[in-house]
Amino acid sequence: MNRFDLTYPTPAENLAADEAVLDWCEAGLGDETLLFWEPRETFVVVGYANKVSTEVNVPACAAEEIPIFRRCSGGGTVVQLPGGLNYSLILRITETGPTRNISAANQFIMEKNRRAIESAFPQSEIGNRKSEISVRGHTDLCVGNVKFAGNSQRRRKEFLLFHGTLLLNCELPLISKLLRMPSLQPDYRASRPHAEFVTNLQLPAERVKTALAQEWQANQTQTNLPFAEIKKLAREKYSTDEWNLKF
Repeated sequence: MNRFDLTYPTPAENLAADEAVLDWCEAGLGDETLLFWEPRETFVVVGYANKVSTEVNVPACAAEEIPIFRRCSGGGTVVQLPGGLNYSLILRITETGPTRNISAANQFIMEKNRRAIESAFPQSEIGNRKSEISVRGHTDLCVGNVKFAGNSQRRRKEFLLFHGTLLLNCELPLISKLLRMPSLQPDYRASRPHAEFVTNLQLPAERVKTALAQEWQANQTQTNLPFAEIKKLAREKYSTDEWNLKF
């Protein structure tokens, strides 16, 4: 699998990269890839079908000049914060393999990601936080029952995009300030407010990236990506109110 560490200067470009690379692979121009990027500023990202006014505290975002974006995959709304890490897997869909449908892909990918995060902890923490890493809901990674990563999926005919955000060393109180209680939530959340539901993993980003790359055997450095299409999508789609505020 190919690996690419790619953090663009703008949120729109980082979000566009996921869709552009998925399209690139679907067109037969690329193959399975693991991308990493790290937010350099605070911004809100709603899932494809989310209604902004329902999920986001829009007045608070306006007061703090926090922009709101929309991604191409489903799932809930997140706050992207410095100190977080985003990964994107572009995987081939096979008729009888672990990516054959949404549920099978969720289970397959989340278990591999759980193992990767476990391996990222120092040996001295085996009996502490490491032993509590679990998959909750369908696509949440937790320490015990407190979430540090959410994930979502988008499928095409030949390839799928599975991507997520990991809270490593983020300013978590901003989440409560910028987001409303989600309209949909997993049972294990039990209506807990954001402050009681999320936590930082407190691991260095490089260690987490190394662990994920090793688990996915992403040991080939990718140099050829659809850079022009990323820029085009960022400009014509992910920077527009027509897309970001469509619901």
